[in-house]
Amino acid sequence: MRHATVDEIRAMLRPRAALLEGGLSARSIASSVTSGLLHRVRRGWYIPTAEWRSLWPESRHLAHVLTVAAAARSSVPVFAGPSAAVLHGLPLYRSAPQRVHIMLGTDDRRSAPDVMRHEGPLADGEVVERHGLRCTSLGRTVRDLARTLGYEQAVVVADAALLRLAGGPRTYDVDAAAEWKAQQVALLPRGGRGVVQARRALEFADGRAESPGESVSRVLLERLGFESPVLQVRITLPNDTVWIDFGLRRARALGEFDGKAKYVDEQMRSGRSLEEVLLAEKRREDLVRGVTQARFARWQDEHTVSAAALGRRLASFGIHP
Repeated sequence: MRHATVDEIRAMLRPRAALLEGGLSARSIASSVTSGLLHRVRRGWYIPTAEWRSLWPESRHLAHVLTVAAAARSSVPVFAGPSAAVLHGLPLYRSAPQRVHIMLGTDDRRSAPDVMRHEGPLADGEVVERHGLRCTSLGRTVRDLARTLGYEQAVVVADAALLRLAGGPRTYDVDAAAEWKAQQVALLPRGGRGVVQARRALEFADGRAESPGESVSRVLLERLGFESPVLQVRITLPNDTVWIDFGLRRARALGEFDGKAKYVDEQMRSGRSLEEVLLAEKRREDLVRGVTQARFARWQDEHTVSAAALGRRLASFGIHP
């Protein structure tokens, strides 16, 4: 599976009118959907099923957003929540939205079963343009999702925003991150659903987590009773410098979240075969063990479904809080 750009998804989309002009009949379009050749994104819009299946959930939702924008009858809507998130390139951890979210009053009032309209004022600066479409600003989007998603998902979104705003993990601007987090907390409403969780997630957020799996791992490590880990530990090897996701000082251990994307995403493999990636990771781990003499644990998606699952994985390496 892969993430696709807005331009790539626009090229994949097939409006019904274009299919008809290309020689397909209404019956053959319906038959192509039934047989699995075409996937219906929403009424009047299709993507070849093989391409649809190749996309991560974020890219699938982005396709849905683009079709809603194309069908807008009056002003272009202001996308919000998860729909704004995919326009900003934020991850939707373990979430596959079935409806596109827009702010009430930014399009005609005609209802649609796959569109959810939200009430609430938008302050100055809270509407921006991304890829030619209007959506809530990065900060407003993060605050909205931090209130409405689960806690782990809220941390994932906030971490990803900070990764973009405060620089990469190697050059992370701690002061800039702290300032942005304080601003977002101050902009939260004084009461209402999800405000306490949002404040907690924003205060916990750290952009040095490079992936949703690393963000969720931080949450679970805290629940297990580990001290706050050192993120992106620099290790100097004889002929190289590498960075390890987690340093667990009290446990005298190092840890890596081993996301599947580095193995299955062709872009992340950078042209290397799966075997080459696996061998490179094994050599890297052996060198780190030799230099640091620390316990070293790897864990995958299946170990981050709960604190108990991650705890069992770490214990198998002799690592405890």
